[in-house]
Amino acid sequence: MRVILSALLLLMSFNSIAKDCVVLLHGLARTAGAMETMQQALDDAGYHTVNVDYPSREHAIEVLAPMVIPQALVQCRAEQSSVIHFVTHSMGGILLRQYLQDNDITDLGRVVMMGPPNQGSQVVDNIKDIPGFKAFNGPAGMQLGTGEQDVPKQLGPVNFELGIIAGTSSINLLLSNFLPNPDDGKVSVENTKVQGMCALVTVEVSHPFLMKRQKVIRQVLHFLKAGKFNGDTARQFDCPTQVEREG
Repeated sequence: MRVILSALLLLMSFNSIAKDCVVLLHGLARTAGAMETMQQALDDAGYHTVNVDYPSREHAIEVLAPMVIPQALVQCRAEQSSVIHFVTHSMGGILLRQYLQDNDITDLGRVVMMGPPNQGSQVVDNIKDIPGFKAFNGPAGMQLGTGEQDVPKQLGPVNFELGIIAGTSSINLLLSNFLPNPDDGKVSVENTKVQGMCALVTVEVSHPFLMKRQKVIRQVLHFLKAGKFNGDTARQFDCPTQVEREG
């Protein structure tokens, strides 16, 4: 009887071990459905996932960030997760940076941003005044240019463990004409970068498909596990947050 009880207690202890949580944040004019392929891969890899759906076209970035992220953190912590990672696409990364300007996430783990306009996008600079742009993209879309008053340029260096995946293929050659090459049709590789990042990898994928392609998903999983990307196009940088983690 004692042996059976001990086995049950051991099994309960294994079941009570909390999984790391991954918050997924989609980009502008998209929904949580855009991140479902990525979510399934993360679930299969053993993470608890929170795939956030938020009204990206209805509010400015500084309104969206505190509206969206605290709710996701509550859901992760309800699962007893002690580490919370983020995987973001496009503007989702800007929301996280905006939130961290004024708030700490003490249990923050690693962050992977896919196609983030960390320095803004020249596409917005060139077409934001075209009739219909604001109606479709909302106030947040108007804030993603490269000007000093645009939100990306107002955000400082990152102080968390960040890996960036940048696309180098475009299905929109018209928009690519506004961008320094290489680019993904919405953001140039150069403008995905931000001071303090730990790693960067480029992939031949266009902006709308970054979160769906298996080559990208493999890189996301690798960074969450190892804190780096792999392959010939992967670059690693000195990263104080990573040194602290390894120490």
